[in-house]
Amino acid sequence: MATKIIVCVKQVLDPETPLSAFKIDRDAKKAVFSPGADPVINGFDEVAVEAALRIKESAGASITVLSMGKTFVPDVIRKPLAMGADNLILLQDDAFERPDSYMVANVLAAAIRKIGGFDLILCGRQASDWDNAQVPLGLAELMNLPCITVAKKVDLVDGHVRVHRITADGYEIAEAPLPAVVTVSNELGEPRTPTIKGIMRAAGAKPTVWGRDELGVDVAGLSRIETADVFIPARERRCEFIEGEDEADAGRKLALKLREAKII
Repeated sequence: MATKIIVCVKQVLDPETPLSAFKIDRDAKKAVFSPGADPVINGFDEVAVEAALRIKESAGASITVLSMGKTFVPDVIRKPLAMGADNLILLQDDAFERPDSYMVANVLAAAIRKIGGFDLILCGRQASDWDNAQVPLGLAELMNLPCITVAKKVDLVDGHVRVHRITADGYEIAEAPLPAVVTVSNELGEPRTPTIKGIMRAAGAKPTVWGRDELGVDVAGLSRIETADVFIPARERRCEFIEGEDEADAGRKLALKLREAKII
């Protein structure tokens, strides 16, 4: 029986989007994006899809991609299918707008329990929008599963997942029994570019859509974080010209100023 892999992905604002493409609505406590600010699949999550595809190619596996949100851009969210994933399930509901990490972990856990029979859950190490890196750990805790983080290589060996895990001075090899959760880092390598055949297949695919009713999730009590404020930090700039009798004198005075400011 083929290994069953679930990959959790998130649709995020393209990190390359210029600052002019969005603004902050402080009353609503959220960012407001212009029509030209297109989303992408979170980069670390794309690498997690790549890790799943490598396992599929080497040992055989079926890959189901999960994504949660209020709205999705079809061409964007289908990219994992174009890369080679087998199934796409969208957890889509108006109640899933601006969820915190605890809610996301709970909704994903409900969906994964509904799918059932999984062997491995892969996630990106963090999302590029909030950089919290909380959801995979919360998901593992809720499902009582072992979790190995920041993987640069993922293999399945004799009912275990073996991971080359990034450390401050290199990497270490860690193992956990299946089923397990693994977060994947960019050190695994660049995710593959979808082929024309893959893009055409993904375009014709119809994702499964589950809302809170299908999942049996009451989201009312799942948000644990209250946003106090969202704002662009104010930056104060002050320019001071250092004068001196000559260049050497100006340089000495500049060095003293920098030392006083504890820059040097």
